[in-house]
Amino acid sequence: MAFDWPRPVVHFQIHAKDKAKQEAFYREMFDWNITQNEGTPISVIPPGKGPPVEGIGGSIIQTERSAVAVYIQVADLGASIKKAEALGGKAVMPPIDIPNGPTIAQIEDPEGNLIGLVQQ
Repeated sequence: MAFDWPRPVVHFQIHAKDKAKQEAFYREMFDWNITQNEGTPISVIPPGKGPPVEGIGGSIIQTERSAVAVYIQVADLGASIKKAEALGGKAVMPPIDIPNGPTIAQIEDPEGNLIGLVQQ
């Protein structure tokens, strides 16, 4: 087998029962400029600004339910949790400090998708 390297995550996708409602949530929650990909049922979320330049890392954790979580960098965890709740989301995990790492929290979007928040 030829030499290979660790494969980066290059795209994420949010599945939605009510696409318009989910788009509105993410547009307001994270100031994303979501646009419709003409001729397809897919909306496009452009890349954000800032690190990580080399790509993102991940982890696998033992939990009670199977899920894939996307972590999004925010300026203020507390304010972001309140904003998510005002937009129809739900706080799942309050802010915690990861030893030798960032401070994180988790929310669910209006359809129950798990979203991680990382303090900038």
